[in-house]
Amino acid sequence: MIDTTATTAEQGTAEQDAATETQGSQAAGAGTEGLNAATETPFSERYSEILGKVNQTLDQVDWQQMGRIGKSVGILVAVIVAQILIKGVLDTINLLPIVPGLLELLGLVVVGRWSWDNLTTGDKRSAVVSRLQHLRQEYLG
Repeated sequence: MIDTTATTAEQGTAEQDAATETQGSQAAGAGTEGLNAATETPFSERYSEILGKVNQTLDQVDWQQMGRIGKSVGILVAVIVAQILIKGVLDTINLLPIVPGLLELLGLVVVGRWSWDNLTTGDKRSAVVSRLQHLRQEYLG
């Protein structure tokens, strides 16, 4: 035998669920319409209020101090951009097959030449040491 009460109960539950979903979606639609209508008017008021607070805050700022901070931030940004550009150039040079080796050789030649010119005699070495001490005193105090 087929149990018709169970089938009827399931159909009734399915109908109730469908009715609940329809009512929920209608309520949600009405809620968003009401929400949109409610937020349209106060938005201009809220916008004016926020602008008033921003202007009040900007009036309290010491712009002389901000000029110094702005310069510091600008210099920092310029240094970061320069480092990024230099890294890009060096990475591009490293992609070329012969150039990195030639640049290393050029560096060794320059260091060797400078060493030969400045470190071969005792007088030249003492002159380099005195220049380094002078630079140290000048910059470090």
